[in-house]
Amino acid sequence: MSLNLINSLKRKWNRYDVTRKILNGNYFNESVVNIHRIDTKNIGDYYCAPHHYFERLRGKYLDIFDYKNENEKIRSNYIEDVCNKSIIVGGGGLLNRGGFEMQMKLFEKISEKGKKIVLWGVGHNEKSKENYGKVSKYNIDINKFGLVGTRDYSMPGEFVPCVSCLHPIFDQKFDTKKEVGIVFHKDTLKKENITKKYQNFATSSNTSNLEDLIEFIGESENIITDSYHTMYWAMLMEKKVITIPNSSKFFDFKYQPIISNFDDALNHLNKGETFSGLLEECREINMNFSEKVFNYLNL
Repeated sequence: MSLNLINSLKRKWNRYDVTRKILNGNYFNESVVNIHRIDTKNIGDYYCAPHHYFERLRGKYLDIFDYKNENEKIRSNYIEDVCNKSIIVGGGGLLNRGGFEMQMKLFEKISEKGKKIVLWGVGHNEKSKENYGKVSKYNIDINKFGLVGTRDYSMPGEFVPCVSCLHPIFDQKFDTKKEVGIVFHKDTLKKENITKKYQNFATSSNTSNLEDLIEFIGESENIITDSYHTMYWAMLMEKKVITIPNSSKFFDFKYQPIISNFDDALNHLNKGETFSGLLEECREINMNFSEKVFNYLNL
């Protein structure tokens, strides 16, 4: 049996073992923990969580993948926090995605048992192209949660765009220095047929640090990207955005950029719409939602 197969089986066992222990546990709502995907190599995943922006949540977070971590101490801490604390789930594309389904179904079940759980800025993330622009329901029942804010404008739940809009970095002003900037998703960096197509253009990726990426966006008149958060941040910064979707998540924001593909994207330069006041709108929505969250969780 190969080492990769052994490790895969171990992770699978860890997932089911942690889930079983939580389902059989006793539940309390003491303090709070913010659970999301903590991926330092994907800055959108990293910065889409409320704990970055509210002092009451500072330092109170878990990676949603801790339930399958090979380190027993990390898994035990995950069990303890989920059982004992109120939970804020999000943000990010955690819905309608196989890799997060077990966790989200678990949260749904324990919410029915008295656990206080808030969904904040989560959204659907289906990979099947046949469902792009056609998602009409989530893979969980959001009515079973205490408070729900989703980043998908047409879907059930209160519309709450990604909380990363609260980052003070968006208060900076930049001088436009280039007509177009290309921002690749980290997975696209591995596709030489795409990266070579744009080798003569200024490029960045969602693996960059936030400061460098925001400066890159700020200095560009047009942004071409297949990164959801780059799309969102560029729209907040009133840039003309051409997006290349890699999941359903690109099709359900309140305001729509141009949808294209890597072969045709350059033909859409300077044709996109800019959205004045979007940053202020998204910040106001999140601040209003935060009051509801903190009241509900007694924080």
